[in-house]
Amino acid sequence: MNRIFGKGKGKAPPPNLTNCIETVDSRAESVDKKISRLEAELVKYKDQMKKMRDGPSKNMVKQKAMRVLKQKRMYENQRDNLMQQSFNMEQTNYTIQGLKDTKTTVDAMKVGLKDMKKAYKKVDINKIENLQDDLEDMMEDANEIQEALGRSYGTPEIDDDDLEAELSALGDELLLDDDTSYLDEASTAPSIPEGLPSSQSTNRDGILVDEFGLPQIPAS
Repeated sequence: MNRIFGKGKGKAPPPNLTNCIETVDSRAESVDKKISRLEAELVKYKDQMKKMRDGPSKNMVKQKAMRVLKQKRMYENQRDNLMQQSFNMEQTNYTIQGLKDTKTTVDAMKVGLKDMKKAYKKVDINKIENLQDDLEDMMEDANEIQEALGRSYGTPEIDDDDLEAELSALGDELLLDDDTSYLDEASTAPSIPEGLPSSQSTNRDGILVDEFGLPQIPAS
């Protein structure tokens, strides 16, 4: 069948905005080059006219320059239009890309919300509260166990009055330890005699005796 009727042509791909921008920019660059050549030609005619006298020849050159200037103006308008088209397409492309990014963000948020709802269904707030209550009860039981293990037994009972009396006595003993009256007694003790002791002294009757208590006859 394809040989008889021929094979149908496939559908052409839809126009790509980015490719269109590149095509228009290329055309604008081509027009810009033509404008540059016309400007160079205008400069040449202007230099010729400066060197020529008024007359038919100068008027002819002037007509050529006017024709080139007219062409230059037309190409400039074309270039400006192409640049404006390129700018408009760039803005459109930017807007389209922004909308695509927004759609991608919204889709991602929808997926996140869906996952969040699934996860929330697996969480029971009542179970969490019951778990907290059970943990609190266990902590109280643990504290009671610790208090029971730390309980003292076999210790004789002591009267509080006896403890206060002992505490008062302990304070008196500390005050006695702080007594410095013995320093005053030391300061009033007789001073130590200076010099070497003499080998002779007198007894109760005033008689001169030696160190052994024997009376001594004074030398004449």
